[in-house]
Amino acid sequence: MLNHFISLKDLSAKDIMALLALTARIKKNPAAFRKKLAGKTVGLLFQKPSLRTKTSFYVAVLELGASPIYFSPQEVRLGERESVSDAAKTLSRYLDCVVLRTFSHEVIRDFIKVSDIPVINGLSGLVHPAQILGDLFTLYELKKDFKKIKFAYIGDGNNIAHSLLYAFSLLGGNIAIAHPVGYAPEDQIVKEAREFARKSGATIDIGNDPKGAASGADVLYADVWTSMGDEAEHEDRVKIFKDFQLNGGLMQLAKKDCLIMHCLPAHRGEEITDDVIDSKNSVVFDQAENRLHTAKAILLHLLSK
Repeated sequence: MLNHFISLKDLSAKDIMALLALTARIKKNPAAFRKKLAGKTVGLLFQKPSLRTKTSFYVAVLELGASPIYFSPQEVRLGERESVSDAAKTLSRYLDCVVLRTFSHEVIRDFIKVSDIPVINGLSGLVHPAQILGDLFTLYELKKDFKKIKFAYIGDGNNIAHSLLYAFSLLGGNIAIAHPVGYAPEDQIVKEAREFARKSGATIDIGNDPKGAASGADVLYADVWTSMGDEAEHEDRVKIFKDFQLNGGLMQLAKKDCLIMHCLPAHRGEEITDDVIDSKNSVVFDQAENRLHTAKAILLHLLSK
């Protein structure tokens, strides 16, 4: 593994499974890990608002015995009030690790070029590896074999879709993505995922048919149609994405015991309906909880060497 946690593409399948196994140990016996990072200080430097990422990493730092410090979007104004490189060099003198949450993935790339401490990607416009590791652990905990399930993502080809592509292509899984025309995952990421898939035996199906993607699926996954930063497009997106709603109709096409997943926050009535997200098949809040346990695993991997 590398010294940072930036994208799942930087890991091997073995690395991912090792993090999931570590997460399982942490969740089963959290008391055994309470002092593992005593004396460490972790900064949370966020350009975007957050509920789960901020809370999961903040609490994870505390429960591992370290000290967190949170920097709000208005407080630092990374790249405006101070250059990314100057901020990275300064924080490297104070902290043991930084969790970054940014609009542009370039900010993270620029930060790690000069950072002397580990950097964790808490979300960028390109990928969201911390979220997807929590999602993978949710499936792992439910004893789902990544190679034997059909995983269907319905919606925008965004940072969630990108990280899911990396995850399942590395692990040898089967992923179907259905998106409206013009909202496909980035070509370069699809190319990289297909290269991983050739080695792992994964299957990747990307197209514009939500019913086809949902048919026979073991897992149905949705994300918001309008991500942070795209609010001006909201009205147009609601019209464009209307046939890509995760609702009872799509759920009936999947397997009877299919799992419903969503990274949250959910715009109920848009990308997912109440009856689906609140159904007995939903593991949405298991995903949210597991973000805490995987955050601990990421921190321990980077800081307990």
